Amino acid sequence: MKSLLIIQGHNSPEMLERLLRVVRHRGFSVQNLHAETSENEQTLHLTLTVYSEREISLLTKQLEKIFGITKVATLSQESMIKASA
Repeated sequence: MKSLLIIQGHNSPEMLERLLRVVRHRGFSVQNLHAETSENEQTLHLTLTVYSEREISLLTKQLEKIFGITKVATLSQESMIKASA
């Protein structure tokens, strides 16, 4: 199932590397990644589309534990379809 994650965290290369490592280790594949920094360049806003047959909660619980990540929000494939209709 495809899921859309909206992630906010500190702008550092280490945080992004940790995030992608957790995504891979939890059995999810990245379909799309968009990143923007805030005006002061201290905060990174990520939109990440992932795919897996696993429950998305397995990934989000681990992402919330990563040092530097301050917020994780999820939209499932069903929510994305309803939003676009």
